[in-house]
Amino acid sequence: MAEDLPPPVELMALASLNDGVSTSFSKAEFSDRVLIRTILSRPDGGAGLAGQTVKVGGWVKTGREQGKGSFAFLELNDGSCPANLQVIVDAAVAPLGQLVPTGTCVHVEGLLKLPPEGTKQRVELRVEKVHHVGPVDPAKYPLPKTRLTLEFLRDIVHFRPRTNTISAVARIRNALAYATHTFFQKHNFLYIHTPIVTTSDCEGAGEMFQVTTLISDAEKVEKELLKNPPPSEADIEAAKALVKEKGEAVAQLKSAKAGKAEITASVAELNKAKENLSRLEERSKLKPGIPQKDGQIDYSQDFFARQAFLTVSGQLQVETYACAVSSVYTFGPTFRAEHSHTSRHLAEFWMVEPEIAFADLKDDMNCAEAYVKFLCQWLLDNCLDDMEFMAKNFDKGCIDRLRMVASTPFERISYTEAIKLLEEAVKKDKKFENKVEWGIDLASEHERYLTEVLFKKPVIVHDYPKGIKAFYMRLNDDMKTVAAMDVLVPKVGELIGGSQREERYEIIEKRILEMGLPLEPYEWYLDLRRYGTVKHCGFGLGFERMILFATGIDNIRDVIPFPRYPGRADL
Repeated sequence: MAEDLPPPVELMALASLNDGVSTSFSKAEFSDRVLIRTILSRPDGGAGLAGQTVKVGGWVKTGREQGKGSFAFLELNDGSCPANLQVIVDAAVAPLGQLVPTGTCVHVEGLLKLPPEGTKQRVELRVEKVHHVGPVDPAKYPLPKTRLTLEFLRDIVHFRPRTNTISAVARIRNALAYATHTFFQKHNFLYIHTPIVTTSDCEGAGEMFQVTTLISDAEKVEKELLKNPPPSEADIEAAKALVKEKGEAVAQLKSAKAGKAEITASVAELNKAKENLSRLEERSKLKPGIPQKDGQIDYSQDFFARQAFLTVSGQLQVETYACAVSSVYTFGPTFRAEHSHTSRHLAEFWMVEPEIAFADLKDDMNCAEAYVKFLCQWLLDNCLDDMEFMAKNFDKGCIDRLRMVASTPFERISYTEAIKLLEEAVKKDKKFENKVEWGIDLASEHERYLTEVLFKKPVIVHDYPKGIKAFYMRLNDDMKTVAAMDVLVPKVGELIGGSQREERYEIIEKRILEMGLPLEPYEWYLDLRRYGTVKHCGFGLGFERMILFATGIDNIRDVIPFPRYPGRADL
């Protein structure tokens, strides 16, 4: 588990900082400063470093002048941890007016001192030299000291990281990404970079962003035709006549056995005439608008000579590596052109997608459970200060939820059993907005009822009806269900979706056709079954959903650095 591995901060800091007794400190590896975290995150809160001279840099969270303008208190944060370092600056050291506004950037050097008894700080910095000031006009700065809503912050996405909440989310996100790579590398998975531009629709839903240059090419053509109108038929006929004339001239010179220089010059004129004709004929083919063929858009004229899209999943592509080097995973952005404005949907989001050869559905469930537990334990071991911030400000139960998931075996039930349990709840007057019957795709309210009310822990539901799952999931012997599984957790519902993949060629070919999908784009995928097929499985974890689950934040737009959703793609 995560406790076997050093936390990220310790990889860059000296061990002496962690014993709470040493009076030494470690500079940041690649900048001229000491990270505030290395001071304040010690067991003694930094008190053991009193008497040391350090350089720190950061942004002023709050500042105030005291003693009739003789000195100022600054609360300084550099993003390395949620805590602020109290900094004291005398008026003799620097003009205080430019230091105290919220948002001001400072790089200062001074002496760490123990504060007076009775104060909450364990250590403070008395500044002796100011190396840099990035001033702020408080009348124009868009982040006042007052508490701001997350919704408001989405309108100033470039300043969001300076807030306590978004910086904490960034550190939690970073920790989960680091934990993801640590888990899979520890278990000998290869990290594979799958393409963002694809010609396959993994989900078969059709809600994909198209990648094309046809529109920009058409705009260029229209501008070119306005600037230089296409040649007329008379222009082309005249050019053809000139080519004929120059050709005859060359023939006459050759029959007259003219000199080499004369013939060479005549041939050059002929070639020039031919090139001019070729250009005119090419320009005559230019037509405004997007190219058409047989009443359809002619994608053979597009950049990739076929339809291309932004990926909705790297799964299909990463399977090619699973069927060659066994255990692999991909971790990257995916895209969905779904016009949804809910708090659970983004147009661009990140997915973690492992794929395991020589493995079945049980192995898949075991891997998914171990991975989720590892992530939860990692946050408890390495991000507890940020999680305490989340518990205080957003969800007081978030730390207990992480502890529960990290330490509790997940419940495993079949889809059919889940439906029976939900039907029994309905008989006992439980009200669901979505009807409960065999064959439905479980709604979020059903998932949360199972995890939060019935079992009070994560639940893995397996063996779903084939009609609500993708073509690549292995058909079970009952011919009605597929070897699929979803990991459901409290707070968010579905966190992971996965399956054993269909490795039998005839069956997966039939499934593709049943779904109304064309075979041609999936011929390469079918080849994996034609040649050296292997039992394999995998799953996808929605990375932002994991952050929602961990932090207790309600809207998915607040746990990704640059949210993209209908109508918004800032920066």
